[in-house]
Order: sequence, then C-alpha cells, then structure tokens
Amino acid sequence: MKLFLLSVVVCASALLVGCATTEPASSGTANAVPTKDLVLWEYRDGVSHLRAGRFAEAKRTLDEAITTISGIRANDKSAKQARGYFHKESKKTFLGEPYERVMAYYYRGILYWMDGEPDNARACFRSAQLEDSDAEEHTFKSDYVLLDYLDGLASLKLRQDGSDAYKRACDLAKGLKLPAYDAQANVLMFVEFGNGPEKYAAGEYGEELRFRDGHSLVRSAVVKVDRDEFPTPPYDDLTFQARTRGGRVMDHILANKAVFKTSTDVAGNVGLISGLVLATEGSGDARNAGIGLALAGALSKGISALTTPQADTRYWDNLPQFLSFTAFKLPPGDHEVKVEFEDASGRLLPQYTRRVNLHIPVGARDSVVFVSDKSTNF
Repeated sequence: MKLFLLSVVVCASALLVGCATTEPASSGTANAVPTKDLVLWEYRDGVSHLRAGRFAEAKRTLDEAITTISGIRANDKSAKQARGYFHKESKKTFLGEPYERVMAYYYRGILYWMDGEPDNARACFRSAQLEDSDAEEHTFKSDYVLLDYLDGLASLKLRQDGSDAYKRACDLAKGLKLPAYDAQANVLMFVEFGNGPEKYAAGEYGEELRFRDGHSLVRSAVVKVDRDEFPTPPYDDLTFQARTRGGRVMDHILANKAVFKTSTDVAGNVGLISGLVLATEGSGDARNAGIGLALAGALSKGISALTTPQADTRYWDNLPQFLSFTAFKLPPGDHEVKVEFEDASGRLLPQYTRRVNLHIPVGARDSVVFVSDKSTNF
C-alpha cells in the first residue's frame, strides 16, 4: 500500500514538472549566456568596459540592456510564468531591482555627456529618476541626489533653467553641501567607490528578498588639479537605495506561494496519515475511503514539493556603493588631475589614487572623466 502511494507521488510530480518550460541559451554571446540572464551580464560588462576605458563597448552593451528593460516589461512571458506556483522567480528575464535599472541609465548618461550630448545625458538621468519612482501609485519618488543635480546641470549647459532640479538635489543631500552650478565649468568628474549591496533570500522557503550592506574602505575622495582641491563626498549610497525602495509586487506573490506551499504540505500530511490509518486498519468502505484520502494527500504533497516561492537573488555584483561628482574650470592646455581616496577617518589610501592626463583644447566641449576606485585605465 505504501509503495503504491509513493508511486502516486512520483507520477504526480512528473506530471507537474511536465508543465514547466525550459529557456534556450542566447546564441550571440561568447559564453552562451541564457537569455533570461543576458541583461544581467550586459550590466556587468557595461560597467567593466567603462572602468577600463572601453567606452564604445560600454555604450553598445548598456544600449542593449536598456533596450530590453525599456521594452520587455509589459509582455514578458517569463515574468508571467514566474507568478505561477510552479515556476521560480529566477526563471524570469532578469531586469533588476530599481536601483540596478537606475545605474544602467546613470552610466549611459555619463557616456552621452562624454560624447558632447548633454541633452541625451539629461534624458538618461530623467529615465533613471522614473525607474526609482512609483509612476502608478506615487508611493515612492526618486531620491537620488545626483540624478536631480545632474539633471539641473545639463539643463544649465543647454541654456535652460536648472534651478528646480538643483533645489531638489539640495533637499535630498542630507546635510551635505552641494556646490553651486558653474556654467563655465568645463571638466566634469564622475567618481564612484566601494562595493554595492548584495541580495539574499530569507524566510522559511527563501521567499523574502533581502539586501546585505555594501562595503567600502573608501569613504570619500578629493580631486586635485594644479593648486586646487575639490572634495567629492558620497552623495548617493546604493545600499540605502536598495533597502528603501519599498516592497515589490513579486513579494506578495512569493508570500502567497509560501502560504500555498505550507497549506498543501499540511493537507498532504493529514491526508496521507489519515488515509493510511483507514486503509490499513479499516475494512470495506472505510478502506476504500482511506485509499482515496491517501491518494489525495499524496497529490497534495507532490504539489507542495513543486511550489517554488524562492526569491530571485541574481544581482548586479560589480556596482559601487557610493556615487560622487564634481565640476570645475580649467584653462586650455595639458593638466594632470589626481583623484585621491580616503577612509572614514580622512586618511589617504594611496593604493587607490588615480591620475588622469587631460588636454583642454580652446573652445572645446565639456571634458567628462569617469573615475572608479576599480578603474584600470589610469
């Protein structure tokens, strides 16, 4: 009898597994990255290219990621399947949490400004603000200091009024003093440092998405050029952004999956135990009823085993923790710009120092420099 019931569980499981779908690997990548993970790898490759000074590759890779995240959400079949009881969230096409999507637009905005296109840079910073906002219920508003600050600076460069954006940035700066805009500043320094937050799963079935804090030995930076120094404190913290965006729709779905998994497991236990007692100790109709009850319990256990409430813990694992920025004016000619990184006590960390050789032509557009404590091109 017990062997018979066990075979029922196996058969039920096989039937339910047959409902799952497999995803093909993408054919356009060297490592045959699965289609569902392609955006994640584009994110990672994009920032790696940027830190190595491979700007054309960074633009191409980030453009591919942004094309996907801006167009796939409404009709993504894998996302719809992930809402079902028997499909893992990690099987859906990865787009990332809001802070990850923000960074794709942020990096692309920097690259547009490098190419002398502050209008497109501003469009990227505004798109990033939308990613950090709740457009439908207005529960959340973008609270990145630099997105507003750079929005206003780009407007100023385009001979438009950026004062509202500057005021919003100052309100978000939490005690940090933002430098006033200088329309004559022709060097824009984007600085980042540290290691960003990590995702992990918590809860009985791993249904709760949580974030471990990012970490950074570097806590601030100073840009030195000629005889001038420009402090570049951490204006934005990606750990804060990851933790404070609020709950996801998927969190409720996973919570319901967890309840369903528990309920079907408990119902299965009750059915199996009660059914086995009746089937082995009863006679006639009682035995038949016991067999039926045990069969229902076995099926319920099989359904519980196949329910997948685990949160998706894939994440953009080479993001920084802190974002900073400064701008200043340099006369035409050659200059060495030194970026020094400091710890929480203000002590210099010489192993991270980066030197940038700049040539400022007469009447040139803005010189845009991106520096990370992980940069490999200086």
